[in-house]
Amino acid sequence: MNGELIKTLSHCKFDLVKSSILLGYRGSVTHGTYVGGKDSIDDKDVMGICLPPKEYYFGLDKFEQYEKFEGEWDVVIYSIKKYFRLLLKNNPNVMSLLWLPDRYYIQKTELGQTIIDNRDLFSSKQAYKSFCGYAYGQLHRMTHGKNLGYMGEKRKALVKRYGYDCKNASHLIRLLKMGIEFLTTGEMLVDRPEKHQLLEIKKGLWTLEKVQKRADELFSAMEYAYINSRLKDKPDYDKINKLLIDITGKGLDES
Repeated sequence: MNGELIKTLSHCKFDLVKSSILLGYRGSVTHGTYVGGKDSIDDKDVMGICLPPKEYYFGLDKFEQYEKFEGEWDVVIYSIKKYFRLLLKNNPNVMSLLWLPDRYYIQKTELGQTIIDNRDLFSSKQAYKSFCGYAYGQLHRMTHGKNLGYMGEKRKALVKRYGYDCKNASHLIRLLKMGIEFLTTGEMLVDRPEKHQLLEIKKGLWTLEKVQKRADELFSAMEYAYINSRLKDKPDYDKINKLLIDITGKGLDES
C-alpha cells in the first residue's frame, strides 16, 4: 500500500489499515479520466469499508465514517453498517466500490470479497432515482459552480475560460450512461468505455450547448431504461440484513 495513503489513514483513532475489509480507488482513476501533472484538478480518491474494533460496538464510542483530504489523497472509509445503509439507497458513489476491476482494489479481504459476491442483493430500480439525483446535481453545479466554495483556483480559472464547469459536465454524462447501463443490464461498468469522450468534455472541447443536448438525450434514455428495467423494485432487505450480521460477527471473532 502506498506510504502516503497509509499516512493519510493514520489520523484515525484506531488502525484503519488493519480494520478495512475492502479498500479501493474511486472517481477519475477508476473511470479512466484522471489527469495528472502540475495543472491537475483531480485528486486520487479512495473509498473503503471497515469493521471498527469491538469497543465501537459494545462501548460508548461511535464510528460511522472517516474522511481525510491530505495532499493528493481524498479518502473516505465507512463502517460496514453505514456502507450498507448507503447501498440500500443504490448510491452510485458507494456502489462502484463493488464493481471495480481487480487492479483498482488496494486491499481486499475474504470478508470484503463476500460483499462483492453478494452485490446483486442491493441492485434495484431505485438506482433510477439515485443516478438521476446525482446527475441533476452535476447539471446544476456545471453552470452555477463558480458561486460555490468547493472549487480551487485552478478549477475556477477553467470555469471562467469555458463558461461552465467541464469537470461537472464530464461527471454528468458519465453518471447518466452508467445509470442507463445499470438499469438495463444490472452491471456497473466503472472503467468507462467512452473515457476518451469524457476526457474531451473535461478538457473543454465540448460547448455547453453540446453537453446540455447530450444530457437531455440521456435523461430521456434513463427514463426508458427505468420503465423497461428487469431489476427488482427494492433491494433484498432481509438477505442484506443477514449478510451484515454474518460479516460483522465473523469480523469481531477474528479481531
